[in-house]
Amino acid sequence: MSTDFSFSIKTLRFDEHYEPSESTRITTNFANLARGADRENNLRNALTMINNRFNNLAKWDNPTADRYAVELDIISVEMHVGAAAKDATFPAIEILKTNILDKKTNTRIEGIVGNNFSSYVRDYDFSVLLLDHNKGQPSFSVPENFGDLHGKLFQYFINSETYKQHFTKLPVICLSVSDNKVYHRTDNQHPILGFEYTPNESSLTEQYFKKMGLQVRYFMPPNSVAPLAFYFFGDLLNDYTNLELISTISTMESFQRIYRPEIYNANAAAGACYQPNLKNQDHSLTQIVYDRKERSQLAIEQGKFTEEHFIKPYQTVLEQWSASYAL
Repeated sequence: MSTDFSFSIKTLRFDEHYEPSESTRITTNFANLARGADRENNLRNALTMINNRFNNLAKWDNPTADRYAVELDIISVEMHVGAAAKDATFPAIEILKTNILDKKTNTRIEGIVGNNFSSYVRDYDFSVLLLDHNKGQPSFSVPENFGDLHGKLFQYFINSETYKQHFTKLPVICLSVSDNKVYHRTDNQHPILGFEYTPNESSLTEQYFKKMGLQVRYFMPPNSVAPLAFYFFGDLLNDYTNLELISTISTMESFQRIYRPEIYNANAAAGACYQPNLKNQDHSLTQIVYDRKERSQLAIEQGKFTEEHFIKPYQTVLEQWSASYAL
């Protein structure tokens, strides 16, 4: 079956002057920061956190801890349905691209694409489909083929000419750990990623991202207080340079300190056996405003938007394509 899907990419700089575009998912983490009268100061503080953390990890030839700055681009991926119907466009994915400014040599170094991951179809899967499936049920279960369509659409994009024209390496996505899993520290230690942790069991997020073709490893970088989940293709430890890895750690750990301070801005670091706790009172707050309650509410709204404007109108096309698309 020939496909009628294509992609286009738009890039927007994330800096202190950033304003979310009309097509940006309003639950996207960085869009949430760009709110209110103090929005520029909010964004400036977040970027300062990222730069400070980068220089903290990139210590070599950096005696004053200010050699590097991280530049962030928001990558919006639009999906076009129909060979000629360019107006039939759906906002599929938003990710972040890091670039590193070396102020000592006045050069820019390409970072990693991925980092943050936002998807309307994922909103639909978790906030509409999964909730409806379990409504009134005595025990939790997952619908048959849960995540199949999203996983195939993501891999189709990663293998597309559009992706290859814009990016030289495969993406790395960095998420928080699950608060209902227990993580055990191993003896494996990487100089940048830190100690590796392993969970006691697989999570639904792991299984969902596996359908996207991504494997996961958990590491707690030096001077961190909790491990991060790194989702990747290939070989995480050898496919990326130290500076590339630091760009992802500094960006996403800083965001997590804002979004989940109970875990990532805790006053005590994870031990050899660690279970994250979103009710942990022994943590510090950043000076950055973030509306976590609003984000949860909007995820449901956006999931319903996806159902109305993408899933239902193109249900037959999507089902046929998904059934015929071989990974």
